[in-house]
Amino acid sequence: MNDPGTRRSHRPRGAATLLLTALTATAVLAATTACAGPDRAERSGAEGRAAAGHPARVRPARTPADSGSLQGVWRMDGYGTLVTLSGRSLRTYETTGISCLPGSVTGTRAGAPGAHGSLRFTVPDSAPITVVPAGAGRARLTIEDNVGRRTLHRTDALPARCTRRTPRDPRTVFDIFWQTYAENYPFFRAKKIDWAAVRDRFRPQITAKTTEDELFAVFRKMIEPLHDAHTRVVVSKDKWFAGMRPGTVLPTPTSTARIDKAIAANLGPGVTRHQWANGMLSYADLPGRLGYFRVTSFAHYTKKGDYAGDLAALDRALDSVFTKARTQGPASLRGLIIDVRLNGGGADPLGLRIASRLTGRPYLAYRKRARNDPHDPARFTTPQPSRIHPHRGPVYTGPIAVLTGRLTVSAGETFTQALMGRSPAPLRIGENTQGVFSDVLGRALPNGWSFGLPNEEFLTADGRTFDGPGIPPAVRTPVFTDDELSARRDSALTRARELLADGAPEEHH
Repeated sequence: MNDPGTRRSHRPRGAATLLLTALTATAVLAATTACAGPDRAERSGAEGRAAAGHPARVRPARTPADSGSLQGVWRMDGYGTLVTLSGRSLRTYETTGISCLPGSVTGTRAGAPGAHGSLRFTVPDSAPITVVPAGAGRARLTIEDNVGRRTLHRTDALPARCTRRTPRDPRTVFDIFWQTYAENYPFFRAKKIDWAAVRDRFRPQITAKTTEDELFAVFRKMIEPLHDAHTRVVVSKDKWFAGMRPGTVLPTPTSTARIDKAIAANLGPGVTRHQWANGMLSYADLPGRLGYFRVTSFAHYTKKGDYAGDLAALDRALDSVFTKARTQGPASLRGLIIDVRLNGGGADPLGLRIASRLTGRPYLAYRKRARNDPHDPARFTTPQPSRIHPHRGPVYTGPIAVLTGRLTVSAGETFTQALMGRSPAPLRIGENTQGVFSDVLGRALPNGWSFGLPNEEFLTADGRTFDGPGIPPAVRTPVFTDDELSARRDSALTRARELLADGAPEEHH
């Protein structure tokens, strides 16, 4: 890969590149896409500022209707993120207990206020943001291509440090990097990492004379042991590092071509695979009234690459796949294979949209929560449920086999998790998914570098998460190994066809 990219905007094109993007991604909606709803009572005044580490204040200009408007400064639950609304503009600030830097999100209000006083903002190269009043001193912020909402609390001041220039010396840069992880990363205990010990080991090595290469090497050594594909540090287009789970072999154009040939060989002769959405979605009817639906990504469905275009392209593809003939009557499908083994992620709501074509009843997809205490990694926002509602049209409700592997990443994994509550439950075949579910909290450093980290959990109905090891299969087979590809075997696909032909049993959780 030659561009570290982002998860939800400026996304590079091509299946292999998109997979690498997901493994190194950070959201352009840096301060907003990785926060969820509250789990504590609203804090105000000095208490809220002290918790965010902001003792000084700069008061914003007030509008005549300030008491009932959205104008002003807002603190987002979790992450120390601040959002300012001034005139027709929205912008974010990325804060820790020791820093405040301008965020990458800037929005311009589109049109007049909507229902209930809502304001919609367009964001360059990203999905629109909507802010809605939610009672005295509260508001809700949603991003069109993101699951869930973020709760905002009005604060009467922008901290003074947000308007001052932050030093660019190596130690300040180190401190902000370490502090951001300390306040937001939820998985230190699960990964058996003592983050304070990491600081004690590396901070003495950082001086005013530390070079760029030396500082980059230190940051890499700090996050590499996390083995987390949603962690990264980027110096430039050609100089960056991203984590990954051990044993992950990243795809190349050559390996992707071998994978495509192996899949085609195992679909069989005379099978026609139809493609939509810039080649990211494909479907084939197989003998025995089986279907094969491959979802290579949840992004880049159109040349423009915007979320609205992706959504429209997805609906066109789903209308073509889930027809009345395939979902009802004597010629309907007896089984459906969904292949997400080479899925590098994208927008989670697109996965929920596919799931809506696969059920006749509503059910819980997952509950999403975010770390919400800079001092206690066990404190989270209140989990927000995301539910699957049946599509108003043909839906397929029969047996499903889902093919997964370690290159099932990010939104590919949240989609896999969203299907687990379906009835009958899909039979998962292949290998564990990559193990990264959170949106990526993207941050800037005062020296011009950027970095990213996860800070959310996606919970099952009984409160489990799969961060780290990933979602396991019920039937374990090799996935895209050299031996498999050399022989043009696809054991997972072959096994899925066998089990569906025999009437695959429902997987129990």
